Amino acid sequence: MRLIRDQGVFFVLMYILVLPLLLLVFVLGFLPWSIVLWFMILVVLEHLAQEINRLLIAMGHQLLASIVLFLRSGVWAALVALVFWCVPSTRSLDTVFLFWCLGAGLACGLGGAKLLSLDKKSLKKPVDWRWIKRGVVVAVPLLIATLSIRGVFTIDRYWMGALSGDGALAAYVLYAGIANAIMSFLDAGVFVFLYPKLVSAFKSGDQRLYRKSMKALLLQTVWVSLALAVLAGLLIYPLLMILDKPVYSDYLPVLYLMLFAITLNALSMVPHYGMYAMSYDRGIIVPHIVAMLVFLSTVVALSSWWTVYAVPLALIITFGGLLLHKTWLYHRYKKKVGSADFCFS
Repeated sequence: MRLIRDQGVFFVLMYILVLPLLLLVFVLGFLPWSIVLWFMILVVLEHLAQEINRLLIAMGHQLLASIVLFLRSGVWAALVALVFWCVPSTRSLDTVFLFWCLGAGLACGLGGAKLLSLDKKSLKKPVDWRWIKRGVVVAVPLLIATLSIRGVFTIDRYWMGALSGDGALAAYVLYAGIANAIMSFLDAGVFVFLYPKLVSAFKSGDQRLYRKSMKALLLQTVWVSLALAVLAGLLIYPLLMILDKPVYSDYLPVLYLMLFAITLNALSMVPHYGMYAMSYDRGIIVPHIVAMLVFLSTVVALSSWWTVYAVPLALIITFGGLLLHKTWLYHRYKKKVGSADFCFS
C-alpha cells in the first residue's frame, strides 16, 4: 500500500506540472476552448484508470482488471450509441464526453475500492523519494517509446484528413475504431492473463512454463485476431446499411487495410511481452521509435501515389516492420541471456 501511496504522490506532482502545459493545445488552436473542462477531467480519469488496471494485473487480479478495462473503454461507448439511437436530440459531443467520464470514473471507483482494501499499516512510513526517483529514471525511456507508437495513432488521423478531406477522415476514424477493437479484446481477454505468467516463469527460471505460456500467447493472439478481423469484415455490411451514409461505403477498402495493419500490430505483442518478461526494455523502446520514423517517411513516400490509401498502407508497412524487428530482437536476446530453450514452439 505504501508503494501505491508513493506512486499517487508522484502522479499529483505530475498533474500539477503537466496539466497547465496541456493548455497549449487550446492556446495553439488544436482543440476548441469549449471542451477544455472535459479534456482535463478525462486526462486525469483515463490515466488513473489505466494505472489502476496495471496495478490490479500486477497484484494478480486479472479478472477485475478486465472488468475495469471494459468499463473504461467498452460499456460507456455502447451506451452512448444506444442513447443516440433512441434519443436523436442527445447527439452531441457533450453527451459523449459525459458518458466517457462516467465510464472512466466507474472504472477508477471499482479498481480503487480494491486498492483501498489493502493493509494500510505501511502508510505510517514516510514517502520514499529515492524509490520515486529510480522509477522516473526507468520510466522515461519507456514513456518515449509509448509516445512514439501512440503518436502514430494520432498523426494518422490528421494526415488522413489533410490528404483526403473530411469524408475520407470520417470513414477512416470509424474503420480505425473497429480495427482497434481487436487490440482492446486482446488486452482484456488474452494479454492481461498471460503476460504475468511469462514474467513469473522467466524470473523463477521455469522454462517449461515459459515455453507453454509463450505458445499460448502466440496461438491465442493469432486466432483471436483472425476471428475478430473476419467478424468485423462481415458485420460491417449490416452496419453500413444501418448508417446509410455513402461516404463509408466509398472507403470500405480502408477497413480491410486497417484490419490487416492492426493484426500485424497484435502479433508484434507476442515478442513484445517476451522481452518484457526478460526485462529487455531496449528491445521494446528502439522498435517503437523506429516504427514512428518508418510511418512518417512511408506516408510521405506513398502520398505522392495514393492519397486515400497512403495512411493505412503506411500502417501495414510500419506494423509489419515492427513485428519483424521485435521478433528478431527477442530471439537474439534469448541467446544472449542463455535462454536458448525459450521459444514459441
